[in-house]
Amino acid sequence: MFEDVEKRDLLRIARASIEGVLGGERPTMPDASAHLLERRGVFVTLRVGKELRGCIGYVEPRLPLAQAVAEVACKAAFEDPRFAPLTPEELPSVDIEISVLSPLEAVRDIAEIEVGRHGLIIEAGRCKGLLLPNVPVEYGWDREEFLNHTALKAGLPPEAWRDEHTRLFKFTTETFSETELYQPHQPL
Repeated sequence: MFEDVEKRDLLRIARASIEGVLGGERPTMPDASAHLLERRGVFVTLRVGKELRGCIGYVEPRLPLAQAVAEVACKAAFEDPRFAPLTPEELPSVDIEISVLSPLEAVRDIAEIEVGRHGLIIEAGRCKGLLLPNVPVEYGWDREEFLNHTALKAGLPPEAWRDEHTRLFKFTTETFSETELYQPHQPL
């Protein structure tokens, strides 16, 4: 679990990284607590209102968390292929959300999957797809719909998760956003 001060630090790092790119500067990494230097998987989601504006992350714990947040925040803002790069005019209306992933666990029985608690990864051959725990809740999906949509995200047929050669993994996240941690117009 992260302390509020650590959550604020990560959100500050994400926003400063995006601002740095928009300002034509290479962002520098601020000092971070030991907890924020642990290697963790992480996703950064950008929203304008309730609309998705970008979401990219690292499943594997490739980098220290603070550095990973800085990188994926910029990727979500400028490299998500579903959206045009973020503009300076849009940035003030963007809400940044960070989801820090737990280690992955292989799913042996789909009954283990708790909608709203677990995120899913599906792998089959070279295809791989991931959905965060909040996605099925937002869409009102049950467990099988969640599995079907995760397969679709991987570019697989909806019921590919039933194939014995398909691998499923579950994980939890600790998710927090600027909207949850700050009052309107309160500076970061």
